[in-house]
Amino acid sequence: MYKGFLIDPALLEKDPHFRMGCKFCHRGDDTALGRDKAHTGLVKRPSDDLKTCGACHREIAGKYGKSLHYTTAGLKNGIHPRFSPAEAKQFDEKVFEASCRSCHASCGDCHVKGPPVSGISIGLIAGHRFVKKDEGKTCAFCHGGRVYPEFTGDYGGNPDVHYEKGMTCLDCHKKAEFHGDGKAYGSKQEVKDRPACVNCHDKLGNEPVLTTRIAHRTHKDKVSCYGCHSAGEYRQCASCHEGAGATAKPGFFLGVNPRDKKTLTTLRLVPTVRDTFAKSGLKMERFDALPNYWNSPVHNIRKRTDRTRSCDVCHVDRSGFLKRENLPQGGSKANEGLIMTPRVINK
Repeated sequence: MYKGFLIDPALLEKDPHFRMGCKFCHRGDDTALGRDKAHTGLVKRPSDDLKTCGACHREIAGKYGKSLHYTTAGLKNGIHPRFSPAEAKQFDEKVFEASCRSCHASCGDCHVKGPPVSGISIGLIAGHRFVKKDEGKTCAFCHGGRVYPEFTGDYGGNPDVHYEKGMTCLDCHKKAEFHGDGKAYGSKQEVKDRPACVNCHDKLGNEPVLTTRIAHRTHKDKVSCYGCHSAGEYRQCASCHEGAGATAKPGFFLGVNPRDKKTLTTLRLVPTVRDTFAKSGLKMERFDALPNYWNSPVHNIRKRTDRTRSCDVCHVDRSGFLKRENLPQGGSKANEGLIMTPRVINK
């Protein structure tokens, strides 16, 4: 072993991943004493090839190869409807594989070392020790632009009530969801067993408190849980594809769920513009086929919010509802179909 490699000797003895030696995963020359010779043929990210981890974790690696975290198929299929068939083929070959696919997570990205995101990495999670889970680093690093800081309250709002009670990502998002079930899904929408509020809160409409019972029965299948229980503003991404740099702004939007037109829910702005892929020769000939706003499971849930305390917030003040003046300039025409004006309640 190259003697200049700094690693805790005790770790070599305790962690079973080191029993086969560094070379088993990283290749190189473990008989050389010099750095350059020792690193000849070195593989920096061995888990990018799932066969490496699959040598010992065959079943897990086999399933993970089809998981959404690895394939990132949701990114590709999510934008496909904006392209003509010819453009979609060009996108897959020249844009997706060269750019979008760089976001896929290998086994090591969650269990050893964080992936580089925009050139920045958290580095080794625990000094090259293989970790089973560390949501505050692994989940937060990739999902820290929106979801995780909303969950913890670090974005500036109230922390999610589940976080306050000591829950972590894995309390809702189970291990099988990350590793996959062996099926290749086109998007998370196709996964039937994905997390849902009713998995735990399964007595909605049968509560002992009359007002709560009436509210849940009245809004059932009409308003998502987030629509009433999101605690406040959450991060909206704006200007990401317009000009230099990105400006993330807070906001709160209630509108028609683009995937279920019968339901009102929280929406998040996806600032894709018509010339987003212009440098790649893609005009997005069917840009208006998709809206710029998408239903978002906001992770800042509270039992009581302004909307649960008073019906007037929605039905009189119409606070937070997506309005025509909120729509991004030059945005998709499909955005207009998400505008909903709540009816006045006769008291």
